Amino acid sequence: MRHPKLAALALATTAVIGLPTAQATAQPLPFPFDTGSLGSDGPGVPTEDTLPELTVTPVLDGLDHPWDAVQAPDGAVLTGQRAGGFFVRRADGTTGPVTADLSDLYAQSETGLMGIALSSNFAQSRTLYTCQGFQGGDVTDIRIQSWTVDAGWTTLTRGAAILTGIPVNEGRHGGCRILTAADGTLFIGTGDTAQPTVSQEPNSLGGKTLHINTDGTPAAGNPDPASPVYTLGHRNAQGLAQQPGTGRIYAVDQGTARDDEVNLLVAGGNYGYKPDRIPGIYDESVPMTDPSRVPGAVAAAWSSGSTTLATGSAAFVTGSGWGPWDGALVMGGLKTKQLIFLRLAADGQSVTAQTFGLQNQYGRLRSVTPTVDGSLLVTTDNGSADQVLRVTPQG
Repeated sequence: MRHPKLAALALATTAVIGLPTAQATAQPLPFPFDTGSLGSDGPGVPTEDTLPELTVTPVLDGLDHPWDAVQAPDGAVLTGQRAGGFFVRRADGTTGPVTADLSDLYAQSETGLMGIALSSNFAQSRTLYTCQGFQGGDVTDIRIQSWTVDAGWTTLTRGAAILTGIPVNEGRHGGCRILTAADGTLFIGTGDTAQPTVSQEPNSLGGKTLHINTDGTPAAGNPDPASPVYTLGHRNAQGLAQQPGTGRIYAVDQGTARDDEVNLLVAGGNYGYKPDRIPGIYDESVPMTDPSRVPGAVAAAWSSGSTTLATGSAAFVTGSGWGPWDGALVMGGLKTKQLIFLRLAADGQSVTAQTFGLQNQYGRLRSVTPTVDGSLLVTTDNGSADQVLRVTPQG
């Protein structure tokens, strides 16, 4: 592993403010195309108009592409802008930038400051992790960076880059989601860099789900004990979620011209994206899951069908307020500007119903993060006056 040299602190200056509460009502999907089908030839997933009314409270405002958000045990909400800069809303309601050294941030196209995750022992260690582009010397990559933050949420101090070498190519398909699992290990979803062989190359960290310990070493149970690779054959995995009660890990992969996918992860699974049908060409006309060219490819638990929704995140919602959607998987929809809720079958391998919320009310929705009170933190991704929203069901 390579560790970047610390440089001078860079202070971001974008202003952030809190805003008053608004009401939003779940509405059925109005699009004229088929969504939520289990493949174009499979049966459609029934849509239920049963989502409770949602209360939306802006938490942070005046942001530019906030990629992720987390809530700490003390109630503080932290987010980061893709092009750089951390911002916080503290438990006392004060907001502002958090000083951090991002002098070597590589921010281009879809890559920059992306996923954020708190360590499982954050209350004691004050440690968190980011997935971010890096450029220094002759090295350009994506890496998992550790940080500690002071009790007042004024300064993030860099620790080690615990995993380096996730590939990047002009910023496209950079991933990059981090999930802190119940056992404290980290799962990481990465993109294929829009290169034809990366997703199927076992020695590349791109187009994969990675599983590591917090010191960057491969986690127990990986197919190759010496490698962080947990699964392969992904295009651009930007959502990861662990199902309460079962421990199942799900990844959300953005589709090409069709078939966003929800995949139930199994160690060593190959999820079948192989865009090298034409030698040397990134051929996105191939299926997202291609069992004919990838024997044994694992079928998706859900796919969007003939038109993508541009799914950018995943979380499980819990609590009686969600009514019939308690325990559902929710995703942020970028292109379709909505939340997408899926009710999974008992075996976790298919979807039995879907519903939609916040349609066309806040623009593109990227990250969804569950909180201890059952609400969701949702980031918008419009590039102008973006927000972190708290979404609470009124069930």
